[in-house]
Amino acid sequence: MAVDQPTAQAGEQTRIHNIGYRNYDGPRLGRAYARRSLYSQSLRGAYGLGRSVKSKVLPMLLFAVMCAPALIMVAVAVATKAKDLPVDYTRYAVLLQAVIGLYVASQAPQSVSRDLRFKTVPLYFSRPIERVDYVTAKYSAMASALFVITAAPLLILYVGALLAKLDFADQTKGFLQGLVSVALLSLLFAGVGLVISAVTPRRGFGIAAVIAVLTISYGAVSTVQAIAHEQGSDGAVGWLGLFSPITLIDGVQSAFLGATSAFPGGQGPSTGAGVLYVIVVLGVIAGCYGILMRRYRKVGL
Repeated sequence: MAVDQPTAQAGEQTRIHNIGYRNYDGPRLGRAYARRSLYSQSLRGAYGLGRSVKSKVLPMLLFAVMCAPALIMVAVAVATKAKDLPVDYTRYAVLLQAVIGLYVASQAPQSVSRDLRFKTVPLYFSRPIERVDYVTAKYSAMASALFVITAAPLLILYVGALLAKLDFADQTKGFLQGLVSVALLSLLFAGVGLVISAVTPRRGFGIAAVIAVLTISYGAVSTVQAIAHEQGSDGAVGWLGLFSPITLIDGVQSAFLGATSAFPGGQGPSTGAGVLYVIVVLGVIAGCYGILMRRYRKVGL
C-alpha cells in the first residue's frame, strides 16, 4: 500500500537568503572622470586603438602618408646640406589637405554616427555625464586626433632641420607658427566633420558628405579665385577665400603667420582682411560647437 507523503506547509516553502548585497562605499569619480574617459576612448578610437586590426589600417596609413613627405624632405636636406627646408612649416598642411580631409571623413563619422545608429547615446546620459560633457569630449578628441596627424610631420621637419644644422631661431619660429596654423585647422575641420556626421546615423553617408563638403568647397573656391585672378580682379581673390575651410586657414596664416599664400598670384589677404578671416574661423568653430549641442538636445532620451 502506498503511503502518502505529508504535504509541506506554506511556511516551510519560504526561504530568506542573505546573498550579501550592500551599499557601495568606494570612491565616486563623477562627471570629470566620465568626461576624461570618453575623451581618451574617442581619441584612441580615432586611430583604431582598442579596436579591431581592420579599424587601425586606414588611420595609420593616412598618418604614414602625412609623415612620409616630411621624412623625405629631411633626408634630402641632411644629405645635400641644404640651407633651408623645401617647404615652409605653414605650407605643409595646405599641400596635404586632401589627406587631412580624408582622415576627417573616415574618423568623424565613426566617432558619432555609430552612437546614433545603435542608440547608445542615452546610455552615456544615464551616467553622471551631461550633453555638454559628451559634445566637449567628442569635439576635443577629434581635434586632438587631427592635431596629432598634422603636427607630427612638422615635428619631423623641425628635428630634421636641426640635424641639418639650419638656423635654430628661424626654424623654431617657423615651427611654432606651423603649430598655431594646424591647431586652428584641427579645430575647424573637427567641427565641420562632426556636425556633418552627427546629422545622419549612417556612417557611409557621413563619409561621403564630409568628403563632398571639404572637397567641393575647396575646388569651387579655387576655381573662382583663378578666374578672378585671370580677369585682373585680384582684390576679389582674398575675399573669396572666406568660403572654404582650407582657404580660411591659408588666409589666416598668410596674414599673421608669415606664410606664403596658396591663392592664385600668391597674394593673400591684407592684415585688415586677415582679421575678418580670424573672426570667421572662430565663428565657424563656435557655430559647430553650438550646432552639436543643439543636435544632442534632441537625441533620444
